[in-house]
Amino acid sequence: MPYVNDHFPSFPEKDLQIKIAENTLKGTRFGLPTARDLDFGVNSVRFYRLGQNDNFEIEEKIPFLVLKKPLDREHKSEHLLILKALDGGNPPKSGTLNITVTVLDSNDNRPVFSQDTYSVSLQENSPIGTTVIKINASDSDEGPNSEIEYALGKTLKRKVYDIFQLDRITGEIKVKGAIDFEDTDVYKLDVQASDKGQPPLSAQGRVIINIQDINDNMPEIELTSLSNIVAEDCKPGTVIALISVSDKDSGVNGKVVCSLSKNVPFELKHSFQDNMYSLVTKGRLDRELVPHYDITITATDLGQPPLSSITTLSIQVADVNDNQPEFSSNFLELYIFENNAPGASIFSVRASDKDVNENALISYQINRGGVTQNDMTSFLNINSETGVIYSLKTFDFEAVKTFQFQVVATDSGTPSLSSNVTVNVFILDQNDNVPVILYPVSANGSAEAYDADIGYNGWLLFSLQEVSDHSLFSLDRQIRTLRSFTETDEAQHKLLILVKDNGNVSLSATETILRQKFSALCGTEPAQAVFSNGTLLVSVFLRFRFYLLFRLRIYITKAHEYNKHSQRRRKGKKGSTNKISSNRAVCYSVLLLCILHNGCIVVLLS
Repeated sequence: MPYVNDHFPSFPEKDLQIKIAENTLKGTRFGLPTARDLDFGVNSVRFYRLGQNDNFEIEEKIPFLVLKKPLDREHKSEHLLILKALDGGNPPKSGTLNITVTVLDSNDNRPVFSQDTYSVSLQENSPIGTTVIKINASDSDEGPNSEIEYALGKTLKRKVYDIFQLDRITGEIKVKGAIDFEDTDVYKLDVQASDKGQPPLSAQGRVIINIQDINDNMPEIELTSLSNIVAEDCKPGTVIALISVSDKDSGVNGKVVCSLSKNVPFELKHSFQDNMYSLVTKGRLDRELVPHYDITITATDLGQPPLSSITTLSIQVADVNDNQPEFSSNFLELYIFENNAPGASIFSVRASDKDVNENALISYQINRGGVTQNDMTSFLNINSETGVIYSLKTFDFEAVKTFQFQVVATDSGTPSLSSNVTVNVFILDQNDNVPVILYPVSANGSAEAYDADIGYNGWLLFSLQEVSDHSLFSLDRQIRTLRSFTETDEAQHKLLILVKDNGNVSLSATETILRQKFSALCGTEPAQAVFSNGTLLVSVFLRFRFYLLFRLRIYITKAHEYNKHSQRRRKGKKGSTNKISSNRAVCYSVLLLCILHNGCIVVLLS
């Protein structure tokens, strides 16, 4: 009896899981479970067929799964295959087996950065801990083969490791140290991403960090002083110093402008080179007005906010001899007492000079131009250094009361400058002259004396020091009788006249006068008539013959004049008066004879 194909081939399980490493070589065979068919003969399992796929094939007779193309887990990690077992019946019957091929990963893929080169900007002075960038790498593998760790390259400079740190897990690059644009404006970091496969695979990347400048640097001023001493007569535009400014910042932060302190006779002139200036004078200097300048130079950048730096240049203005010596006044007055000690200082002058050093060193001299015989400057001397003036002689007020001279002050500059001052000298009187009695009694009966001094020193007082009869005579610059003469009065009276001045220490002179009663000589009542009219008889004793003759001539002349005067009076008066006058004329003649006879001068005064 023929076999009936009434059974289907079947596998022990409907599903089969197979794990194959992706690095399995091509041609590798994997055994599969065989199918069973209850039929016999030609109706039993005859061959196997595998569903359409790219990587596997099946041996028809014996179920071996053969790898015909390498697997790539990263491309396809799982393959679903359908294996059919066919019997020999007609029509044939089949059974299927679902095969799931799981491709096992192998570390065959390197990590891959998301970018070949990372570029980022970072402001300088960013705080420590600031995240700069986060790098990222991926690995197509799985498991440990896809776990990535990051690290900085091994060939970087040590400085980079001090400034940046890279988190090995997250890939974050953070600031670790000070970021200074002026030190380094660009950092190029080599980074590495490695998986944990065995052996591990790695990839290299680069991170470029551009440091952005901020205005954190003040301008720097470099000063090249040609000289810190400038002559006050230098011309405007004279170069004093060269100034160079710089700023480590960049862009507008590194642009610098310079300025000077105000109200100084200097200015900055920009050089043809950037950031170069010349400090020059712009006006006339006057050391006597301002001897020293502290010039403040300010350099300011154009950053926001701007930063500035300041330096000070000290300029000393050197003196030139442009000021002549000056006295406090053009005229000085000197009051000095006469009888000064010869050789002693009498005055001092002092001039000042606004210049300094040699230009202010002053010497003094007396201007002796056109010296004449009476020029008092010949008796003066001056200390050329101190200006102290000395008198070489004693001044005499009675000889010279005032004079003037000029003192010239000359500095030691080149060329020297000079000025002069006029000193007006006033000699003050001292009581150094004794009163002089010219002649005891004048024609009008007054005592005549003079004193060469002035003021109180020349103010004279007259007094009677000795008198034979105090009741008969008085003196108030005129000698007067206090009463009429009597027959009992002596015929001759001796009077001692004292004349003294009013100086602090008064000086005095005396003169002795003899007065005679002459009634016997005149035929009437001479004592009463004559004395009532103020007629006096004065006898002056002379000790020297020359003086006697001199006075004699004077008094004879006086008597002669008085005689002529009497004659004129007689022409216009009555007889009684003429009689008396005639008697007086007789008396004159008699008295003059008596003078010669007795050795004294007799003068009749009215």
